[in-house]
Amino acid sequence: MAGDQKPPNTGGPGDVPSGAGQGWTALSYLIGGMLVWGFIGWLVDRWLDTGGVATGIGVVLGMAGGIILVVRRLGTPT
Repeated sequence: MAGDQKPPNTGGPGDVPSGAGQGWTALSYLIGGMLVWGFIGWLVDRWLDTGGVATGIGVVLGMAGGIILVVRRLGTPT
């Protein structure tokens, strides 16, 4: 009856998303890491005039960081 209903999940900061939410979270970590670190690498390229080397390194570091975040956040089922 009315007292037997479970209250809706409010979604705290430590909650792991389920289903499609995990996919969108993983995708946003990977793309976000590539964009942020790629932009930082581009800034270093402009500063040091290295011809795109720092941008490539930044993108690779961003992908690696995104993978680490995905594994830490979504890798272990609860």
